[in-house]
Amino acid sequence: MGILERFTTIVKANINELLDHAEDPAKMIDQYLVDLTESLAEVRQETAGVIAEEKRCRRMVDDNAAEIARMEDLAKKALAAGNEGDARTFLGKKQQLATAGAELEKAYDAAHANADKMRQMHDKLVRDIENLKSRRETIKAKVAVAKTQVKVAGFTSSSDRAESAIEAFDRMEAKADRMLDTADAMAELNEEPADEVADLEKKYASAVNDAAVDDDLARLKAEMGL
Repeated sequence: MGILERFTTIVKANINELLDHAEDPAKMIDQYLVDLTESLAEVRQETAGVIAEEKRCRRMVDDNAAEIARMEDLAKKALAAGNEGDARTFLGKKQQLATAGAELEKAYDAAHANADKMRQMHDKLVRDIENLKSRRETIKAKVAVAKTQVKVAGFTSSSDRAESAIEAFDRMEAKADRMLDTADAMAELNEEPADEVADLEKKYASAVNDAAVDDDLARLKAEMGL
């Protein structure tokens, strides 16, 4: 089950819990915190996966850069040995790697942005849970005082009880809306927009690469005095 579906299920479950146990908000708050804590475990797992993807993309960028440098070095050695054709081959491979490297950089930037969003979401959920825990005892104390006052007074009007239940429902519903907004934001991050410019770049990549190889070869020969 995805995070968005998970949050939606939690929200529905807690609204039903509220409706079924509106006479005992203390128990409802405890269950709400249990559900949020379970959600935190899932968010933590998802965050770890996104961070792992970020690291994988970073390694691919670094490995590609290292391979580009290696092709450059081999081209120099080929020229030094008088094998211009071999040098051109190495430089052609270098240009292919450079083109792939640009795409790898884009993938890493996207993975990095996703990782940052997940870290922020995780940290916010941790803070929210801690805040609710600190408020739980205050709410329970208020509930206890309210029950005592009811006993002392001997009765409460039906309208007063209904108003209290509606206010509690509104508070829980507002929290549920915030959770769904967060889940929607995360779902949007997973959508990758089409890049028409990148497709066109691939179409003309071979012509650009040939020219780049010639320029690179001329530069190497000039550097080596050939």
